[in-house]
Amino acid sequence: MTRVDPPEVDPPRVNPRSVRAHNDVLAATVALLDEGGLPAATVDAISARSGVSKATIYKHWPNRTAVAAEAFGRRMADAIPLPDTGNARDDLAEQVRRVSAFYAGHHGRVFAQLLAATVAEPEAARFFREFFLDGRRQAVAVLWDRALSRGEVKASVSVETAIDLLFGPLIFRLLAGHAPLTVAEADAIAAAALTGLLA
Repeated sequence: MTRVDPPEVDPPRVNPRSVRAHNDVLAATVALLDEGGLPAATVDAISARSGVSKATIYKHWPNRTAVAAEAFGRRMADAIPLPDTGNARDDLAEQVRRVSAFYAGHHGRVFAQLLAATVAEPEAARFFREFFLDGRRQAVAVLWDRALSRGEVKASVSVETAIDLLFGPLIFRLLAGHAPLTVAEADAIAAAALTGLLA
């Protein structure tokens, strides 16, 4: 019996104008977040800054918090490159230090505003997880996988647990305000967590 291959299906076409509008909206939102935090990033302001109509913005995002969540994820990814020192302890400690420094200033206030907004907006929460949290966790997973391949961390510890132990305290301190986000404190958190994580 002759095998019949399925017909080839062309990949869906991406409209360049749509991609450009999407990127223009995110760039405008990043600028507005940098200038005035989440309150400044209204749909009216984003539309005026980007030159993209409000109707088009609402076609891509359910509300302004969702736009801001995606834009902030892009902002943080650009601001915090992954270290590559050659060993797990230094890589992970340096990443904790970089994230702490990012949260210690204006960006930390924006993050707290976004987190608070997503509690009341389930649609925005999905964008926050997908475009901010997931991207940051995937980045740290690169460090973890690298360390696993070198036998430097415990294989019995999941990357999800490692990320929560290393970076969860930074977010708690940011929101609770009970302790500072300094280099020394970041190093202390990393050292305490890594003592239980390293092989």
